Amino acid sequence: MKKLLSLFVVIMAIMFATQAKGQVKFGLRAGADVTNMSISKNVFNTSNRAGFFFGPTIKISLPVIDLGVDASALYDNRTTDVKDENEESLTIRQQQLLIPVNLRYIVGLGSTANVFLFMGPQWGINVGDQNFVWDKGSSYSLKKSNFSVNIGAGVTLLTHLQLTTNYNVACGSSADLTAADAVDKTVKNFKSHNNTWQIGLAYFF
Repeated sequence: MKKLLSLFVVIMAIMFATQAKGQVKFGLRAGADVTNMSISKNVFNTSNRAGFFFGPTIKISLPVIDLGVDASALYDNRTTDVKDENEESLTIRQQQLLIPVNLRYIVGLGSTANVFLFMGPQWGINVGDQNFVWDKGSSYSLKKSNFSVNIGAGVTLLTHLQLTTNYNVACGSSADLTAADAVDKTVKNFKSHNNTWQIGLAYFF
């Protein structure tokens, strides 16, 4: 966690250093997400996979034409209803601090609007409960931190408003699962890879 925070501090310091050139804009970002848990559907079934996020954001126009960088520090709250093979339902609530850093390619549509494509890494730090247990013994354990990649597109309107949509791809497992069968008393182990669709709206001052 210390390494992640140190990296974020360095990134923010670089961004603040360019502010004097008038290339930096600060804002607020919020949105909704839908999580896709990649686990065995023969054992676990998921539903109601909605969530939301919000927090400060910053974007930089680089000296290179048509390129920019943005970064955010977002509180993210996701809930998913999961049924194990005993048909027992449990609500998994994941709370985390997300730190996405994206490189964007911008196509101007005039002085007040543009469209852009973006891609970049995202670090997630769990700030809520990690372990969830079904009554009959199955369990779901979130990782303390995770790494993923964002791929998306967006549009800027009236200079200040920005609408984005992106797909977040998990790199590595997001959680460890154990499935306890109440009939034959066996225990099976699984990995969950949680990919996410996100739609966001930002306002830059």
